[in-house]
Amino acid sequence: MIVIGGEALVDLVPDKSTPDGELGPLRPLLGGGPYNVAIAMGRLGIPAAFYAKLSTDQFGDRMLARLDESGVDTGLIERGPEPTTLAVVGLGEDGSARYSFYTEGTAARFVSDRPLPEEATALCVGTLGMVLEPGASVYERALFAESERGRFIALDPNVRADLIADPDAYRRRFESWLSAVDLLKVSDDDAEWLAPGRDVVEVAREWAAGGPAAVVLTRGKDGITAVTEAGEFHVPGRAVDVADTIGAGDTVQAALLAWLHRHNALSAAEMRAFGRAQWEQLLGFAAEAAAVTVSRAGAEPPWASELA
Repeated sequence: MIVIGGEALVDLVPDKSTPDGELGPLRPLLGGGPYNVAIAMGRLGIPAAFYAKLSTDQFGDRMLARLDESGVDTGLIERGPEPTTLAVVGLGEDGSARYSFYTEGTAARFVSDRPLPEEATALCVGTLGMVLEPGASVYERALFAESERGRFIALDPNVRADLIADPDAYRRRFESWLSAVDLLKVSDDDAEWLAPGRDVVEVAREWAAGGPAAVVLTRGKDGITAVTEAGEFHVPGRAVDVADTIGAGDTVQAALLAWLHRHNALSAAEMRAFGRAQWEQLLGFAAEAAAVTVSRAGAEPPWASELA
């Protein structure tokens, strides 16, 4: 089982029928980076559990139901009266998304320390779960503790800069995680923010030398690149009509973990032994999965039956 820890929230997405320059209706769509990863993994048929706190409000009820519908284990979820985190989404002409977050006093912040199930083989964390306190410290403790126990650790910082009060402190904290991380997935934008003024591939090489067996860079329509001590491996993006990019990177993370799970390769040693053919298969699967997600509105990852 792969455990995914982090926030669940509601994306308030503008209706595309709204005339330019006017305010229109906002559609509530369930999301949050780790939540999207859990949904995607469940839909891909991988044993997955979501580790988070959900509100007892109507949004929280629907989030829990969607996890069940997607085949995700909900045994690590706690509920509370705090409201659900909200994110107001703005969409660019190319479908790219920008976010304004409403996080004060919301349920996602107040997740508790909990032991992972014995059958857990991996822990995946990231996004606001590693920023919003006091929950961020809970997930940070889990990251280090589960790494010490020999479990595979995956991290996607999925940087939301507007919520990071002290960028330099966050960058130092991020660097401290790398020694415990086996798979680091970052977008080009994340890498540029984490290491301002640096070439993203050069930075990824340095990160890979400091702990992770692989740093996977998502590069929008230009595809996906894996940077390892053995070299760089790349697959192009898939041509598709883009509805929006919400959940695309989360789908990549889920697909990477799903492929590794299916090939009994959830370990740093296995990944370091990969050759070009294996990397191209792995990255290609992730690119195919992400192409399905961006072809439809909101974070709607594919089911296993939709992928070759």
